[in-house]
Amino acid sequence: MTTKQCKDCLAEFLAGDIPKMPKRPALEEGPRCTTHWRKIVGKRKAANHEKRVQATYGLKEGEYAQLYLYQGGLCALCRRATGASRRLSVDHDHATGEVRGLLCRPCNTLLGHARDKLAFFRRCISYLTFPPCRAMRDGWVDWYKDE
Repeated sequence: MTTKQCKDCLAEFLAGDIPKMPKRPALEEGPRCTTHWRKIVGKRKAANHEKRVQATYGLKEGEYAQLYLYQGGLCALCRRATGASRRLSVDHDHATGEVRGLLCRPCNTLLGHARDKLAFFRRCISYLTFPPCRAMRDGWVDWYKDE
């Protein structure tokens, strides 16, 4: 089986961008080596993601990237997820359609599970500061009652 040279590697060499011809073969005539193919696939994925968030959430071109940078490249809630392995989700208000920010999958799921009710988050704070087991041991009655 004969191998052909990657056309992008050859173009970079002929343009003088790289000092010597790399030995990255392409298995068929005219295709790219794995390195260049991954770059093209990455660009396609980014373009498709951009189109999808524009169509679904009404964001303008480049607005997802601007929001990502504005949030410091982190999930707006947990401030841990970077979106490196899985892009951050566009969080929006289902009633109005207004985009609120970018969240990681667990935080977005948490908001969806809470149905955007503030009482849920108040109960979370109460649970963390005064858990039911401590309340039970202290003889607290009606710990579970809502506001």
